[in-house]
Amino acid sequence: MFTGLVQAVGVIRTIEPTGSGRRLVIDTGAWRHHPAPGESIAVAGCCLTVAAEPAPGLLAFDVIPETLARTTLGERRPGDRVNLEHAARADSLLGGHIVQGHIDAVGEVDRIDTADGQWRVRIAAEPSVLRLIPPKGSVAVEGVSLTVAATAGEWFEVALIPVTLDATTLRDLTPGASVNIETDILARTVAHWLGYQR
Repeated sequence: MFTGLVQAVGVIRTIEPTGSGRRLVIDTGAWRHHPAPGESIAVAGCCLTVAAEPAPGLLAFDVIPETLARTTLGERRPGDRVNLEHAARADSLLGGHIVQGHIDAVGEVDRIDTADGQWRVRIAAEPSVLRLIPPKGSVAVEGVSLTVAATAGEWFEVALIPVTLDATTLRDLTPGASVNIETDILARTVAHWLGYQR
């Protein structure tokens, strides 16, 4: 489990094919967290398991075809920046919201509005995902816990504050970019339960 509060931004150094997917090696820069093999790390919002530490400051992850097909990790290239967060402890402060690292869908950035000093990002997504994203609710985009600013039939918007822009990869977004979306587990659970009541 994660909280959606990004702790570092890493850079993908290499991507190599394996017998069961791809191995991503990420440079974690000055991140002070040093996970052991087997620990869970959210990479661009995707829960991955540390496979190895090839060198100090480098983490290797084996990504299976299912994850490559259902997230933005299949589109990543060496040099891309990715948000990083280590798993939360049971006694962690929950500054964001409960994030599992299980991506529901890949959305597309429709537009970015920076007028009047604001930074609003509109993301297009499938109706099945949008019904789980209520106004003023929580959503994780690329692993970042955000509050939903607005919704409509084919999109939702988030408003980004300077701290988020400085500490995550969201400043890198451009129209047409793909993003990982994870809806709030509470909304998903309620929708799933109500589906059984019909």
